[in-house]
Amino acid sequence: MGSSANEESLDLWQTLKFDAHGLIPCVVQDFQDGTVLMVAYMNADSIRLTIAEKKAVYWSRSRKSFWVKGEQSGHVQNFKELRIDCDGDCLLMKVEQVGTAACHTGRRSDFYRRATSADTLEITDQPLFDPKKVYGS
Repeated sequence: MGSSANEESLDLWQTLKFDAHGLIPCVVQDFQDGTVLMVAYMNADSIRLTIAEKKAVYWSRSRKSFWVKGEQSGHVQNFKELRIDCDGDCLLMKVEQVGTAACHTGRRSDFYRRATSADTLEITDQPLFDPKKVYGS
């Protein structure tokens, strides 16, 4: 890609603002249709691994370890593009979702519930696979 008068060259690592735990939230979006698939957290090493391996690698806050998306289910995410918001404190990663679902519930997206009132949620998507068969009980 050529350089133009409107392009800036910035240092990624000086631009990113990690939290006190060294993490940054990442919104994950299907690169083809724009569906927001999930939100996860990344640290500097998971960002480097994702870019190098071209597979989505996140940081699991509960397990305190790397989490390769789809490692168990086979529903991996192929890395396509990483964008940083204007404040440097949130990522947008565009991926190719391999397999039918990004959510551990078997749904395409983690965002399958819609608030229909202040007290009520509506389920908008049905599972595309049986999570018990994939992950066990």
